[in-house]
Amino acid sequence: MQQLKAIISYTILVLIFPLSLLAQRNDGAVIPGDFADPSIIKVGNTYFAVGTSSEWAPHFPIFKSTDLKSWRQAGYVFDKTPEWASASFWAPEYYKIKDTYYIYYTARRKSDNTSYIGVATSKYPDKGFTDHGLLITFGKEAIDAFVFNDNRQLYITFKAYGLDNRPIEILASKLSADGLKLEGEPFSLLKDEQKMGMEGQSILKKDGYYYIFYSAGNCCGVRCSYNVRVARAKSFAGPYEVYANNPILSENDKWKCMGHGTFVKASNGADVYLHHAYNKESVAMTGRQGLISELVWPKNNEWPSFKTQQIMGSTVSDIHDDFTTNTVAKYWQWDFRNSSPVVKQQKGMLYLLGNVKQGNETGVVITTRPVSGSFVMTATVLNNNAALKGLAFYGDANAALGIGTQNNQVTIWQVKGNKFTTLAQGAVKAKTIVQLKLELDTDKICKFYYKQGAGDWKQLITESPIKANTLPQWDRSPRAGLHFKGDENQNARFANFSLVNR
Repeated sequence: MQQLKAIISYTILVLIFPLSLLAQRNDGAVIPGDFADPSIIKVGNTYFAVGTSSEWAPHFPIFKSTDLKSWRQAGYVFDKTPEWASASFWAPEYYKIKDTYYIYYTARRKSDNTSYIGVATSKYPDKGFTDHGLLITFGKEAIDAFVFNDNRQLYITFKAYGLDNRPIEILASKLSADGLKLEGEPFSLLKDEQKMGMEGQSILKKDGYYYIFYSAGNCCGVRCSYNVRVARAKSFAGPYEVYANNPILSENDKWKCMGHGTFVKASNGADVYLHHAYNKESVAMTGRQGLISELVWPKNNEWPSFKTQQIMGSTVSDIHDDFTTNTVAKYWQWDFRNSSPVVKQQKGMLYLLGNVKQGNETGVVITTRPVSGSFVMTATVLNNNAALKGLAFYGDANAALGIGTQNNQVTIWQVKGNKFTTLAQGAVKAKTIVQLKLELDTDKICKFYYKQGAGDWKQLITESPIKANTLPQWDRSPRAGLHFKGDENQNARFANFSLVNR
């Protein structure tokens, strides 16, 4: 009866607030949270954007919008990992040939751990993609595909020589009419003579010039230096002249390390650039977020610029999920290299269990993307067993922390250096539902709370403050979510989950 009352009370609470868009604020990111290397395509009056998923599965999240400001997740390119690939799902690129949608993407080949470019197709922009395997296996690395149609001849461009002792180059190759095969030998478009970096290219043609917009500098982390540069030529094959006043997009008062994006026409005919950047306040805690900047074309063939680095604003949505549907929410992802979660949802409960790779001391975690450097995450655990189950803040299998229940105890735990450590424990009543809360403050310190029944939250104190600054990985932000660590005959049952960004 107590369990039923708790479920009813939480259902009433969630009905007061929408499932998403609980809170709104204008912070400049159109696709907030970790959404690096985005590509965009317009289909009728709807825009679709796809971004890097790195080591999270499902691979390559897809969002959709009708106004370039408010975006909702539509799905993923791959629900199942492509057979040839093992990790590092980066830089997906949209293209359309006739009635077929293409995603050209980067991933690591299983056989040698080398990053190459694959291709997948679908009759829909946001679902049903079939992988066709590897397309480009060039040298020690071939990444960041971009397709360009020059007078009905398709070309695919990519970054090469990033791992060689020589300047990076943007190479191009003719692409077959069906988009699935290279034709002829690759040739060079642009060489990084100054060794500043060169990747994430996007090409536009305007008034007789071919313009290559590319990213230079260090892409990722707190020491990033990313920026957008431009070069142009009278023919697609070059030679290209590098703009003397580069970079043309780098940072403003709130965002830094802007780069790697593609262009699309806005409803007013303007060329807008969907790209990523770090928020200067939260940086690696929220990752490279999706922003839109407007490109300005001056008269008399002068060089283009980004209009005062203007960033289109949007709303930020929090999550409040009571699991009343039979469909698991699209925002959940997991570290596919280290665990295989089993998730099902019915009658106001989410069930979580699964297998972990040998050496994974954390367990199974399904996660979502925080969009702020400070948040409050809560969940209600319904079952009492020997498995550890609750909330986790997860960077990698060797960099995670959380709070959970196990038998008649509540536990704060941390995994660091491949070692699982119990940091604090408290007693809970048997056969009574436990509510858990994890708070991340702006100083990156985590605080942990629990309660049973209608009482107040009780803070569980550790000997020293628990900081989350060790969680971010070099190319991706940590994620917040639900945790299970137990035997295969056990599971975790949750009545609700919320993530409120502050």
